Amino acid sequence: MSATDAGRRRVFSIPAQASFADALARELVRRHAGDPLALARGRILLPNARAVRTVTEAFVRASGTGLLLPRLIPIGDPALDERIGGALEPPSGPAVPPAIDPLTRQAELARAVLRRRGGSSAEAWRLAGELARTLDQLLIEEVEVARLRQIEPGNADLAFHQTNALEQLSVILDEWPAQLRALGRIDLADRRNLLLRDTARRWKAVPPDGFTIAAGITTSAKSIAELLAVVAAMPEGAVVLPGLADRHLLSDAQWQALGLEEGERDEPTHPQYHLKLLLGRMGVNRAEVEAWPIDPDSRKRSGRARVASLALTAARFSHEWQKAGRSDRSLGGVRLAILPDPASEAQAIALALREALEVEGRTAALVTPDRALARRVGALLRRWEIVADDSAGTPLGQTPPGTLLLAIAGAAAERLGPVSLLGMLGHPLVRSGEGRKEWLDDVRALDLGLRGPRPAAGIEGIDRMVEGSRLRGLGEAWKRLRPAVEPLETMLDGPLDLAALAGRLREAGSALAGDALWSGPAGRAAADLLAEVEASASAAALGVLAEDSVPLLRLLLDGQAIRPPYGQHPRVQILGLLEARLVKTDLMVLGGLNEGSWPATPAPDPWLPVKLKKELELPAPDTRIGLAAHDFASLLCAPEVLLTRARRDGRSPTVSSRLLLRLQALTGGLPRDRRLEGYAAALDEPAEERPAKQPAPRPPVAERPKQIRVTDLDRLKSDPFAFYARTMLGLSALDPLEADQDSRWKGTLVHLMMEQWLKEDACAPDRLLDRARLLLAADDIHPMLRALWGPRLIEAIGNFAGIEARQQDEGRRPLEAEAAGEATISGVRLYGRADRIDRGADGRLVILDYKTGSPPTQKQVDEGFALQLGLLGMIAEADGFRELRGAAGGFEYWSLAREKKGAKRPGYRLAMDQGDPAAFLATARQVFAEAVGRWLTGDDAFTAKLRPAYARYDDYDQLMRLEEWAGRKR
Repeated sequence: MSATDAGRRRVFSIPAQASFADALARELVRRHAGDPLALARGRILLPNARAVRTVTEAFVRASGTGLLLPRLIPIGDPALDERIGGALEPPSGPAVPPAIDPLTRQAELARAVLRRRGGSSAEAWRLAGELARTLDQLLIEEVEVARLRQIEPGNADLAFHQTNALEQLSVILDEWPAQLRALGRIDLADRRNLLLRDTARRWKAVPPDGFTIAAGITTSAKSIAELLAVVAAMPEGAVVLPGLADRHLLSDAQWQALGLEEGERDEPTHPQYHLKLLLGRMGVNRAEVEAWPIDPDSRKRSGRARVASLALTAARFSHEWQKAGRSDRSLGGVRLAILPDPASEAQAIALALREALEVEGRTAALVTPDRALARRVGALLRRWEIVADDSAGTPLGQTPPGTLLLAIAGAAAERLGPVSLLGMLGHPLVRSGEGRKEWLDDVRALDLGLRGPRPAAGIEGIDRMVEGSRLRGLGEAWKRLRPAVEPLETMLDGPLDLAALAGRLREAGSALAGDALWSGPAGRAAADLLAEVEASASAAALGVLAEDSVPLLRLLLDGQAIRPPYGQHPRVQILGLLEARLVKTDLMVLGGLNEGSWPATPAPDPWLPVKLKKELELPAPDTRIGLAAHDFASLLCAPEVLLTRARRDGRSPTVSSRLLLRLQALTGGLPRDRRLEGYAAALDEPAEERPAKQPAPRPPVAERPKQIRVTDLDRLKSDPFAFYARTMLGLSALDPLEADQDSRWKGTLVHLMMEQWLKEDACAPDRLLDRARLLLAADDIHPMLRALWGPRLIEAIGNFAGIEARQQDEGRRPLEAEAAGEATISGVRLYGRADRIDRGADGRLVILDYKTGSPPTQKQVDEGFALQLGLLGMIAEADGFRELRGAAGGFEYWSLAREKKGAKRPGYRLAMDQGDPAAFLATARQVFAEAVGRWLTGDDAFTAKLRPAYARYDDYDQLMRLEEWAGRKR
């Protein structure tokens, strides 16, 4: 070093058009090419662990051969003391206490929140995370807690909840230092400040051997700025900043207008604001910053940096756009794709990345803050067996081990609810080895048994459901599954804390999945997390309610990202903004360019309002917008750039990012990549549209069914295809799990009640109301249904009891409930079940049908529908009801439906609308014979939706592809 260099601070900037990591590594390799050990004697301070990996790869590319790397130290890494301690001598002076581990800190803060605010442990855990971030901001910016109390008297303009949150924050932060002293720990941010300051003091006094470079660090924290100032002043030290605008890109007047000086209004949304703040805290003038050497190809793209800087200039200088020439408005190599929705945008990005790989050695990356878009693109790339290197990884809660742990907690918290229970039992990791097929067979049998309304809570409710089911094999399947399910019923019982919850989850998971749950990167991470929680005294002191277990566990799991150690494609990356700052690839795709995504909407702080942050001189939330703008401007300078956005986000129209709008306004519109947009739309489109025709299968007469249920005649006449699908294809719709207690379910209950009334009480009128009250008191009746339907049912049943008493007085006697009968008529077997059959005073049979809704109308009968009672009468004529012999002389509907307004009898009624029984039977015979002759013994096609007005069910609409041909000409 010459005498003229004494006292000189060496600060450099690598311009945005160059790859930061490659330019840094290339120049350092060149400078130390003569001494193979020179690099190894140096050290490079980097912002984070991802930057260490990026710079390491850049050194490999720059050297072309093996070399000894300098020490790479991420000063944002939690193990900062170990990294610096391994590179240099141990810290001098008083020993720095160890940092509190993140889990203990979160648990202790959650307990503090619970003490002050109450509520659930899951919400306290979430708020503790926000509180930790607020505390870190105060520590990093070295704001004394006492300043909070100083500004409290002047907060009259704050909302009540903000004032309340501020008071609670002050109390918690007053108590927090005492808690840390009791634990013998300090905050990680506080410890990092102490270590960085100690390092700065030692380096200032005695610079270390070899070179020291701080590269890519843009954090403006005071302790970091002090260390960087020391590094810049060291004989072999240098600070290298990414993308600092020089005077050619940002004039002195514009630089001055960024603020941070007396009389200037701050512009935190400007791309250069955070760099000016850092330089100011380092005591460095922008004029002192030198240009770092870059390769000639990068220099060719300097025009893009000028356009980006001009487009993103402060609003007060936007008038300079008028002076810009054509070269200042041109962005060659940058194109824009606008897609209709996020799925199409992901498809277009995946295609662009896939196309880039067609050129040997070409690299490509997607950069986006939108994690949903990133996951979509990663999934679409797998169709070509491309596994992108995703810097964010996958949250542990979305990996197979994480989803199984959440399923176990969900099944226990919901007291074995069908959806959560079956999701757990059918999880891919459960019984994944030998016997998996037999296990899934049992799970499927239980699935069928649990269809319909939810059984009573707990294992006893499933036991009762299984006992009352007629499904073959369900009892044996449940007997085999029950031992695995039984421990979950009591897993969350009794006093429970977070550590105990982790232990019980570990035991339940091991019992269900064995070692498969704990294998692989995600499994090991899950095991480590649960072990850490189990061993934590702070977690053991945090009480957890059963209903909080799932949301709390989800917060815990999603706080860990899983990054596979190998198997990713070497030339395709998916990066967040932080990870992309030091990287340039041949193709950079900047995705999700919508307002609210890029830049992201600042998240509200539940503890510190923005106004108070300003008074405390904390970074404004808008500073993140400036960081996003800086990243955007830098990434625009890659060799080839594709910008993408979606017009809709799945719910509503989107608004273009302000960054993109400014770029469009300056350039007059970016060139659209119509080719890529077209490819994205056409990739999954069929080559030729072949809409389905109205199905009309015509099986041979010999293969057609020769039996029909009385309830299926309407289906056969109105929708022959539905009859064909049900009877010939054997397809029937399954009830949903945890279904609503709908009218069909209510009808089943009423039919069962009326059946028991006849069989056990001989239809004694004075016993019917008691049975209705007993039905409503059952455990499986939802309270809402009991409250709304109960009064109507009691009123209707009272009406039924009066009708029954009157009819019995007239000589009518009940014979049988749920009477099954069959007879061969018109060459086919007609069979069915009558809800009830009575013997009238004249000796003839009376057939009854119970309806929870309205009975059929006379118009339906005249149209040849609603003839179920007539068909049962035909079976009775043929003596098809075993000992119940005699002709049918009456057909009745007993309905629970209310009478229409203006009717003589208010409330409920007895419906007898068939008129002459003989005429009704004759109509039924004629309609039945005609339908049988056409479709069962004849060769008519089973045409879909033949009589749409009477085709009430839609179970087979998808099978018949109704939407494709409905409304078309036949």
